[in-house]
Amino acid sequence: MIIVREFDYKPSEHEAEKASGSYIMSLVAFVAGLPFPIINLIATSAFYLANRKGTYFVRWHCTQALLSQFSVLIMNSYGFWWTISIIFSSVQITNNYIAYIVTILVFNLLEFIATIYTAIKTGKGQHVSWWLYGDVTNLICKP
Repeated sequence: MIIVREFDYKPSEHEAEKASGSYIMSLVAFVAGLPFPIINLIATSAFYLANRKGTYFVRWHCTQALLSQFSVLIMNSYGFWWTISIIFSSVQITNNYIAYIVTILVFNLLEFIATIYTAIKTGKGQHVSWWLYGDVTNLICKP
């Protein structure tokens, strides 16, 4: 679930662009490093580190984008290594494997769509909070 809220202040165009860039960075890394899940996290971490001293709006969205990449990394890594074990060893394809692959495909598709939506909204200066990630971001990122 995604919640669009307004901050108490209207971020400048530059701030909105940087906040939107944190989500765009994760999209670019997703496309470029598709078979290797760590690429997304590295790219988003680099963008976060470059903007960690920015305004609250920018820091908040960089943090939320980074947190979302951690769960994507965990889910995709498990699926990646399970697939590698099937390819290079005698592990069989099971219903559990197929269900997991379908689950991570749906999860990645939803995360991809949510990221595009959030990049567009933050680019317009609107505050977008994701379910779970937004609450954790509020705990980590202080004004």
